[in-house]
Amino acid sequence: MIDTERMPFAPFTNNYLPKDESIYTDENETVMRILIVEDEKGISNFLKDGLEEEGFAVDFAGDGKKGLELASSNDYDLLIFDWMLPGLSGIELCREFRKLNQAAPVIFLTARDTVQDVVFGLEAGANDYIKKPFEFDELLARIRVQLKTRSGEQTVLKLGDIEMNLDTHRVFRNSKEIELTPKEFSLLEYLIRNKEKVCTRTNIIEHVWDIHFDSDTSIIDVYINFLRKKLNPSGKEKELIHTIRGVGYITRDK
Repeated sequence: MIDTERMPFAPFTNNYLPKDESIYTDENETVMRILIVEDEKGISNFLKDGLEEEGFAVDFAGDGKKGLELASSNDYDLLIFDWMLPGLSGIELCREFRKLNQAAPVIFLTARDTVQDVVFGLEAGANDYIKKPFEFDELLARIRVQLKTRSGEQTVLKLGDIEMNLDTHRVFRNSKEIELTPKEFSLLEYLIRNKEKVCTRTNIIEHVWDIHFDSDTSIIDVYINFLRKKLNPSGKEKELIHTIRGVGYITRDK
């Protein structure tokens, strides 16, 4: 059992912070994925349990090199880095990650607490900086702010002549509305957000179905077939979802 009096964080209560339904995942939304890179197992377990209880999908790495490996091979919505990490420091990790991804928000969670440390962390590419000891509710609020800021960048997604409104949850093709189920909507949103990129079946099943183990991914092919029929019922429109055999799918505007 962790001694809460000596923990560099406040015990998780979740009694005072109301849920923000625009961030929390449900049947209508893709699951938000967070990577935690933290070498103190008590803290990482505490964060993982708390964030998973809030509906996030959470991965964990105990050192900087493993963290960079996960960050570079997966599509995370937000990342949390400690500064003092074995193998590769949080600062180095953040700099290397920013070479690969400029969009996903990064939050430093560290005992380094001088003004110079904060400035150094932000200049390395972090979006926010939280000092230990910390309150879980504060961290959760800051995560929500970062995710809202990111999601607020684009409320209408486009793929060729398809327009997808994330606020109204409606899809149109050539101004004609297309009725999609919640899961079909989530799948199309993920594909459009990653257009011109190959989306592997593993990444799709993790983001849209929140399954994190080897599993039968044939359900993806079934839903892709549903989407194709709904987006092109006559068979005369341009096909925008393409199969990459043995790998997954890719969406292209042309």
